[in-house]
Amino acid sequence: MRAVVVHRPGPEAEVEIVEVPTPQPGPGAIRIAVAAATVNPVDLMVRAGVGGTPFAAPRDRWGVGWDVAGTVDALGAGVTGFTVGQAVIGISDRLDVSLGAQADYVVLEAGNVAPAPVSVPPVQAATIPLNGLTAIQALDALDLTSTDTLLVTGAAGAVGGFAVELAAARGVRVIASASPADEHTVRALGATDFVPRQAYLPDAVRALVPGGVDAALDAAALGPTTLAAVRGGGRFVSISVPNTPIPLRATVVRTVLVRADRAQLDQLVAHVDAGELTLRVAETLPLASVEAAQKRLAAGGLRGRLVLYPVTDHGWHVSRATRG
Repeated sequence: MRAVVVHRPGPEAEVEIVEVPTPQPGPGAIRIAVAAATVNPVDLMVRAGVGGTPFAAPRDRWGVGWDVAGTVDALGAGVTGFTVGQAVIGISDRLDVSLGAQADYVVLEAGNVAPAPVSVPPVQAATIPLNGLTAIQALDALDLTSTDTLLVTGAAGAVGGFAVELAAARGVRVIASASPADEHTVRALGATDFVPRQAYLPDAVRALVPGGVDAALDAAALGPTTLAAVRGGGRFVSISVPNTPIPLRATVVRTVLVRADRAQLDQLVAHVDAGELTLRVAETLPLASVEAAQKRLAAGGLRGRLVLYPVTDHGWHVSRATRG
């Protein structure tokens, strides 16, 4: 089968498509025939090199790709609740793997997989796991109530957009920070108030909420600037280790790095099928265009995810013109 890998991570590294043996599912694992796999910032981090850092030990070959939508192809011993041919989504949430989701097949632990939504095609379903789980886990870490005010930076991005919509569904007042061009989008997702990212965030937020917001999800990785918009004793979640600030003014500061969670995947799928979660696809590309996809992602400015369609022989039809 084909798989996207990086052999020599670093500033000059290239992503490669290689032929490798089809992986076999061990006990408790599922092999998925991949219909769609997204391109995420973590792919760029793997390419730049995470081996020998606190994130992961060195290895010779790094697999690429975290999000997947496809069908169950084989079940390992002891796996129940899934059937061969079933449509599923899943997340490969480990950095230290030799094969990732950008491949013809991927093997995941059963707890990393959930039945796919019935209301959307694989290209859209593949955008759910990584960013949806990050958003829901960040919101849970903030322990929000319906009386809270929440600031979301990077509110038009993949994590930020999910967070705005999920928080608004919980009855939370959401203040969104994003580009002025994205104001309509984030308000449509449920933001009550909007702050353009060009404004000085602490003052602009405090003009809307005297004393500062109760909580902040810093999806834009602004660190101390976002923290300064939070009231004393408030809560702050970062999704970027290098941009997690010191907990000034008795704020509770946490860093949330995504983990697989079947129950939360099921929640996200239920939201999608109920029409309560917006899935955004910037463009679909064939697996062979992974290099171009990474360059586009690195250039910034995308709204929605780039999605690779790795296979042509499993009965799926994926339009190159898909948008969301």
